[in-house]
Amino acid sequence: MAERGRPRSFDRQAALERAMDVFWDRGYQAASMSDLTDAMGINSPSLYAAFGSKEELYREAIGHFAATESDDILAPLSDARTARAAIEGYLMASAATFTRPGRPPGCMVVLSAVNAVGVGEETSRILREMRAGSVTMIEERLNRAITAGELPASLDTHPLSSYYVTVQQGMSIQARDGASRATLEAIVRGAMAAWDSLTQPRDAAA
Repeated sequence: MAERGRPRSFDRQAALERAMDVFWDRGYQAASMSDLTDAMGINSPSLYAAFGSKEELYREAIGHFAATESDDILAPLSDARTARAAIEGYLMASAATFTRPGRPPGCMVVLSAVNAVGVGEETSRILREMRAGSVTMIEERLNRAITAGELPASLDTHPLSSYYVTVQQGMSIQARDGASRATLEAIVRGAMAAWDSLTQPRDAAA
């Protein structure tokens, strides 16, 4: 027996990709349903049938962003040979990714801190956890460097991790405001100039 109901006549993954771009570019509240349906090439009933609601679509779009747009940025944290190279690589990859031609500038997850107005508490929690996850990943990389004897055992890795994530998040805002890749890379060089003083033993800094 044939399946009841009208079969889905669009590529769900491609539609999700287009919705991600709209939310990334305009934010949650500013992205209207007509913006979304026009970009996705579907009508409102099809959107609701496939994704449930605008907020559920937004959550899927955020998840799709995390799964498809973060690899280049995060790769240095696992691939670089030293902690310093890992952090610098993370920031330099962010500078490149945040300013790619043909893509909305900045990081969708970072920008959600200011443009995801109107989402529910569950979505807000997911976004907070995703942003906090960046601190955790850097902290884990720095802790591995301590275990390897590369960094001093007395180093408090949490504030240092938070500092470099704050730099990266600021770069996302700068990119959104039109900063070039070269400008962001100059910010990275400034942030990395502080590395030695931030990672030396506390008694040496006193």
